[in-house]
Amino acid sequence: MHVVVVGGGVIGLSVAWQALERGLRVTVVDPEPASKASHVSAGMLPAANEMLYSQEDLLRLCLASRERYPSFVKELEAVSGTSAGYRRDGVLDAAFDDESLAALDGLRNFLAPLGVAVAPLNARRCREHEPMLAESVRGGLLGPDDGAVNPRELTAALLAAIDVRGGTLIRRRATEFLADERTPGVLLENGCAVHGDRVVLSAGCWTHRLAGLPAGAVPEIAPAKGQILRLRSAAPFLRRATRAVTRGSGVYLVPRTDGELVVGATYEERDYDTTVTAGGVAELLGKVLAVLPGAAELELAETAAGLRPGSPDGLPVLGWTAVPNLLVATGHSRIGVQLAPITADVMGEMLVTGRTPEVAKAFAVDRFAATAAAG
Repeated sequence: MHVVVVGGGVIGLSVAWQALERGLRVTVVDPEPASKASHVSAGMLPAANEMLYSQEDLLRLCLASRERYPSFVKELEAVSGTSAGYRRDGVLDAAFDDESLAALDGLRNFLAPLGVAVAPLNARRCREHEPMLAESVRGGLLGPDDGAVNPRELTAALLAAIDVRGGTLIRRRATEFLADERTPGVLLENGCAVHGDRVVLSAGCWTHRLAGLPAGAVPEIAPAKGQILRLRSAAPFLRRATRAVTRGSGVYLVPRTDGELVVGATYEERDYDTTVTAGGVAELLGKVLAVLPGAAELELAETAAGLRPGSPDGLPVLGWTAVPNLLVATGHSRIGVQLAPITADVMGEMLVTGRTPEVAKAFAVDRFAATAAAG
């Protein structure tokens, strides 16, 4: 079976690699793979957050991906021969006011019954774990089994693994879907066509914009802009990925072993604009300096903006469309890197067997048709 994957971000590349591991022939179509949201992303991998309190299906998906991550990375590194940038050295949530401290108690009470290890910390213990935190820290929560991944290393490893397994990468833009019940495909910007037995659309917030798609086949995937900073020092400024909240405003801080510190992120509904703005940079610098005063001396090494892909209900869209042999894997919003392993697994299962795994059934494309009919 030949599968054409349109989109070379972390989701598309993960799906492509796992399809190859299942013995399928794979072609990935993307003019600049691993260059958009995946390239900008920080790669924090927390167990959960408050957005999952009322999203049982998404919580199950996130926990399944969390459990899969270590073996996913181990297998990937064995095939690719390169590091995927995965660290499982903990995630620290740090609170800087009473409201944030109470929220962390709620998070601990939510995670404990799920079997997720969490340890409450007082202010002194927070600063023992992360000495660079401001003295105003009130307390925290440490998830020792969580961590982070460097999406730039992860996607590089995925590209290498796809090459090792004999996958094909076409660095061209797909301009049109070519419907055919037996051999669907896509038209490329140079006029050539690529056909396969099945097509997977995984082009983030550009997925639904591919010409030739029947009306309603793919839901609109809206972009949400996120600006992000990369600071740099000679040695790592923090020991582990950290989420800090002060005065109701949060910031995440993800250190790399080479001294890079990723700071993010804004959330802006600006259509497809990826301009880095003075206001966005100022907002992020203000947040990081409030919780890490010493960061004022770090080099501002990079500013960037990416577009998170969001579905109409804010949940991932996984699986079969009403169009024969056309599947989608998109709409992961802020947690695409976090959900890459489980997404790759469930899409691989669908491609090989035609069946939708239980953990993915709530994210089927046809839920939008049902909603429209009910409305």
